Amino acid sequence: MRDKPWLDQYPDEIPKTLDYGTEPLQNYLKEAATKQPDSSAIHFMGKEMMYRELYDSALKLANYLKKLGIEKGDRVAIMLPNTPQSVIGYFGVLFAGGVVVQTNPLYMEREIEYQMKDSGAKVIITLDILFPKVSSVKSNTDLEHIIVTAIKDYLPFPKNLIYPYMQKKQYGIVVNVNHEGSTHLFKRILQESSATEIPLDVNVEEDLALLQYTGGTTGFPKGVMLTHKNLISNTTMCQAWMYKCEKGKESILGILPFFHVYGMTAVLVLSVMQGNRMILLPKFDATTTLKTIHKQRPTLFPGAPTIYIALLNHKDIMKYDLSSIDSCMSGSAPLPVEVQEQFENITKGKLVEGYGLTETSPVTHNNFLWGRRVRGSIGVPIPDTDSVILSMETGEPLPPNEMGEIAIKGPQVMKGYWNRPEETENAFKDGWFLTGDLGYMDEKGYFYIVDRKKDMIIAGGYNIYPREVEEVLYEHEDIQEAVVAGIPDPYRGETVKAYVVLKEGTSVTEEELNIFARKHLAAYKVPRMYEFRSELPKTAVGKILRRALVDEEKNKSDDEKRKQA
Repeated sequence: MRDKPWLDQYPDEIPKTLDYGTEPLQNYLKEAATKQPDSSAIHFMGKEMMYRELYDSALKLANYLKKLGIEKGDRVAIMLPNTPQSVIGYFGVLFAGGVVVQTNPLYMEREIEYQMKDSGAKVIITLDILFPKVSSVKSNTDLEHIIVTAIKDYLPFPKNLIYPYMQKKQYGIVVNVNHEGSTHLFKRILQESSATEIPLDVNVEEDLALLQYTGGTTGFPKGVMLTHKNLISNTTMCQAWMYKCEKGKESILGILPFFHVYGMTAVLVLSVMQGNRMILLPKFDATTTLKTIHKQRPTLFPGAPTIYIALLNHKDIMKYDLSSIDSCMSGSAPLPVEVQEQFENITKGKLVEGYGLTETSPVTHNNFLWGRRVRGSIGVPIPDTDSVILSMETGEPLPPNEMGEIAIKGPQVMKGYWNRPEETENAFKDGWFLTGDLGYMDEKGYFYIVDRKKDMIIAGGYNIYPREVEEVLYEHEDIQEAVVAGIPDPYRGETVKAYVVLKEGTSVTEEELNIFARKHLAAYKVPRMYEFRSELPKTAVGKILRRALVDEEKNKSDDEKRKQA
């Protein structure tokens, strides 16, 4: 048997293997509503929803979906920000036997059309202001019905009256939707449907709960097939990791969007499986987030580095009481050590870096919240998760401290890519899921990400890993955000370029940054170019889009070549 040194690092409170049961995912909502019907499930902008109401609403939606013809295995898209409707929709689809297709509400018509065609979704649940976009592509897809809701539907008085005016001012449109034909109003559905259970036979190992699309920064997004077992096992692993957290007593801050796999698991599913309260915000705004933490007192705060950075750089952060936060797990992008230390100093809670992918539901590795942590490490594999470093030359497992590709096995690993058997086959080697990330493991079983295989810069024959350069730039006191990319260079093949956002009120020259970087990096790793920006392109979850910057540079280069021709 291959050595798993990380198991020796586990505190006694974390089991090395877990029981995942045979219940489908939606049954956890039924259990919470039965055990604690009058406990708060959702706080949304001043209004509470109890578990009994959440469960009844999900059943009502499920019955309506059955009336619309949704059968077991049919796909239903949810194109919503974090709202009560997104939670009701998620479990309503599962109670009807459907498969949830999470869809980014920021998508444009072309992206919506592609995802609806690829998934074959028959129904979509969306916002009133997004209705025109969805309607315009409906005839080119398999969509038969559109269910429409509005933010104001779940706001307390008088916010529900004021919000439409704010929406008109912000978006410049007012959409009036009627409950007729293939268009259905969410509010009417819950008024007219019955909250009766629908008999279902679910094979948790095989039946899909979710089609979660990858970001698509390289090529078209792929639908990742996640089963009930994938999601239940990963959430159970996270519960075991957070062994000091008490079921039914925690409040989880829901900023990470549910259409991103991390927010879906770490907030939506985890909250329901534990019977905890989720505090939802439909979009991230630093001031609103600080006010919400101050007033609502969340104890758990799953986030991404850019979210923590934005809060740390808020001019009024010291005016707010953030002491309720006990633990934060950071994902979706590397967590700079400086950010981790600053955030812990302010909140007095724990902030640890974890690691995962859409294809792994997502969490595979984590640092210990209340045990030994290693600076710069993504931690160790979580229970029932195996991980290995494979040689990029031979594909064979490597010994400690040698760099290769990180590979994963575990019950949270996807069933495959939707309608893409060849790509599914290429994603695995001898049963190992290939992550595309380069890293190494030390003797104690702690893993370290060096970089994405595709992001590695080869300049003048040297391998340069952007993350290493970014860590140095984040240590500069005037830098708020930084990302490094390789851009074409006629002499070196590629050269290192840094894109930098400075903290408000500061001023740094390219030469000053160059001097700073040379103190900490070998000469060949030092950025040859700097570009100062007011902001960096990001995904909805706050992950900086390095590829978008690379594409920008490529387009500039192509334009220059055309002009010269």
